[in-house]
Amino acid sequence: MDKLLEVQQLKKYFHTRGFFSTKKALVHAVDGISFSVNKGETLGIVGESGSGKTTLGRLVLRLVEPTEGEVFFSGINIMNLNTKSLRKLRQRTGIVFQDPQASLNPRMSIEETLSRPLIIHKSLGGRKEQQKLILSVLERVGLGSEHLGRYPHEFSGGQQQRISIARAIILNPEFSVLDEPTSALDVSVQAKVLNLLVALRKEFDLTYLFISHDLTVIQHICDRVAVMYLGEIVELATTKELFENMKHPYSKALLSAAPVPDPKKRGRERILLAGEIPSPINPPAGCRFHPRCPQKIGRICEQKHPKLINVGGECMVACHLYQR
Repeated sequence: MDKLLEVQQLKKYFHTRGFFSTKKALVHAVDGISFSVNKGETLGIVGESGSGKTTLGRLVLRLVEPTEGEVFFSGINIMNLNTKSLRKLRQRTGIVFQDPQASLNPRMSIEETLSRPLIIHKSLGGRKEQQKLILSVLERVGLGSEHLGRYPHEFSGGQQQRISIARAIILNPEFSVLDEPTSALDVSVQAKVLNLLVALRKEFDLTYLFISHDLTVIQHICDRVAVMYLGEIVELATTKELFENMKHPYSKALLSAAPVPDPKKRGRERILLAGEIPSPINPPAGCRFHPRCPQKIGRICEQKHPKLINVGGECMVACHLYQR
């Protein structure tokens, strides 16, 4: 398959300082991540809050400048692009943010919101053409012409997210980052939005980077899954391989915490992790998961950083259990 997106050793460190200290510190938000996304597939990024998922999503679109690393989109290194070239490239990409209410301008009507990308990128000349395209896209996400003059506060959370999705696809992009697009919605609305995203992917031949903390959602929509912990990928596999035979102890703990329809038939033991996720300002030496890992080997986990290696099929794992 053709690689649409390729990420190589991507890092992002944020400078910060404590409330009572003037000494600067580095937050290791994303720390040496490499992966690729094939054209037409959906790659899921899953992990706890604070694992670096959202920062990674913004880095691959260069909405945040990286500390180190390269991002190639259709073979083009976007880190070398100037402002003009980057704006042109962004016509081929889109993003849907986690909180639709916060991502929509409350002073702009829905028609103004959807026409903004068309005006910025000068994709259509006449106003009639713009209105025709806006209405077509709006209808595709389940809304109509009666909504054009309304403002974001007049819509429900699910409708606001549909508007955000319409804005993301109005330029007919090849690739979109979906940053927890259903986490702020009711469960009944989540399914409708997810089904919409699946339908739009097929209709417009889209490629997704789908960010979530919900493994159930990831299993439903993704072709492959990357599990992140404290700024690193600890496991990367096809969705089928991952859910049938998870290998990394952290992945197993995440799955055990996922809710099931009937607790009496859950069929898996709950894995309780000790403590909280460590601070990204001072990540642990060796394997970053070792302070919480129920399968820690010993000093090797505390001292040596595990590499992300192939352990069969398309499964890659960063764990000393598979590197001895």
